[in-house]
Amino acid sequence: MNDSLQGLFSGGGPAAAELRGVDWAAHPLGPPDLWPPALKVAVQMMLASEFPKCLFWGPEMISLHNSAFRIILGDKPPAQGQPMREVWSEIFDDVEPLARRALAGEAVFFNDMPLLINRHGSPEQAFFTFCYSPIRDEAGAVAGFIDTVIETTPRVMAERELAIRNAELTHRIKNTFSIISVIARQTLRGAPDMETAWQVLSQRLGALAETHSVLSADHHVAAPMDEVVTAALRPHRTGEGRFNLSGGPIRLREQQALALSLGLNELATNAVKYGALSVGGGQVDLAWAEEEGPDGPQVRFTWVERAGPPVVPPTRRSFGSRLIEQIVPQDFGGTASLDYAADGFRYTLLGKLGRTS
Repeated sequence: MNDSLQGLFSGGGPAAAELRGVDWAAHPLGPPDLWPPALKVAVQMMLASEFPKCLFWGPEMISLHNSAFRIILGDKPPAQGQPMREVWSEIFDDVEPLARRALAGEAVFFNDMPLLINRHGSPEQAFFTFCYSPIRDEAGAVAGFIDTVIETTPRVMAERELAIRNAELTHRIKNTFSIISVIARQTLRGAPDMETAWQVLSQRLGALAETHSVLSADHHVAAPMDEVVTAALRPHRTGEGRFNLSGGPIRLREQQALALSLGLNELATNAVKYGALSVGGGQVDLAWAEEEGPDGPQVRFTWVERAGPPVVPPTRRSFGSRLIEQIVPQDFGGTASLDYAADGFRYTLLGKLGRTS
């Protein structure tokens, strides 16, 4: 290797070694000894930079890059000495107009430009902030440009995720406020006195809070059904093992999770006051399963009380009754049935299951 080639491609780490390995004598740019001074200076400045840089030279926009630029290329074939059209064939139509502007003498800057690149064997959405800076030769004509670039994909995706989360949070707050308004109005309307109203309202709001904890912990607007059931029943457990739960992995949308939580609170409260949980030895069996319905996947949820006192059907329909009979199935797009059998109250909910995240 001649001394001039060693001197030109020195101090640049792996990228300099790659440049030394190119057969420049057979390359359109020719031997580096014959390169114009502007190109030699640009190459040395590029190799000395710790910032990702790629030099594009001539009308074919031949690539010469530094080591920091290698992460931008990913698993692409070696790019040293290759035309931009070949190195970035998948996005050439997007960046060529910008490159032509740079070759015309204009400094081109883009912030967070979206590009669908293929550097790991499959297309991926990536974002880059970059500047194409024209390089002039000794006669003052633009002979190439240098691409100074940084990938901003992680930051852009994080900002998008944050925007989605903020939108979800705003929706959840508005939705929760609407639910609380309805619950408070109906609770106050049906309670015999303020103390009773406050106790009932506190229980119902507590059920909402428990479900929101499940949703927040999951970082989604969906929640596992078993966690929703467990959280809703937590205030009603006495440590005596009176709830028997069984069911497969089912995920509920936010509105379904909130509705089921409220419904379970009503069912458990009624069971403590009048049903199986009002006497020693009473049990409640809760089961859920996914099954195929006429319009796609659906969930069947059952609440069965046993070993309790003889069941007496209610003489009036309270808000709690309307909640489990009408409001809960409405949020599931399904139906509910209440069976006041003498040997134990039974509640069955049949609802649709949609895609959840």
